[in-house]
Amino acid sequence: MNTPIYLTFPEDSSVRTPAVIDVRYAETDQMGIAHHSMYAVWFEQARTELIAHLGWHYRDLEKEGLLLPLAELSVRYLKPSFYEDRLEIYTHVSKLTAAQLEFTYEVVRDGVLIATGKTRHGCTDKDLKPINVKKHFPAVYAALLGITAK
Repeated sequence: MNTPIYLTFPEDSSVRTPAVIDVRYAETDQMGIAHHSMYAVWFEQARTELIAHLGWHYRDLEKEGLLLPLAELSVRYLKPSFYEDRLEIYTHVSKLTAAQLEFTYEVVRDGVLIATGKTRHGCTDKDLKPINVKKHFPAVYAALLGITAK
């Protein structure tokens, strides 16, 4: 597998890895405020970039038989984001078990926290049956454990 390169990752990043999002016009409502549904899309991008930073393409993990279906999503909106805002989304693994994974997100604009969120994912095979990722994908488990918030 080739490790993808994203320019949004600083070289010294460890636990908290930012993904940069520029709010597009299509993501806003009539008032120019980013629609609440976009945060789920942005969290997915941040998660994908975090996994890429660890050395995997999400699609390759799925081809190898590891799926991470979404079980839960929450967002707390503190301040609105607007068209053309540049957002940084800091993502880390906040909880890891052999069969579940939780990511926590902090959305920052100009150094100010404007939203927080969490997603919880099951670890399943292609038939969506739970699997023990620690047993079946030990390298992935170890990498995720290495960036799990203490």
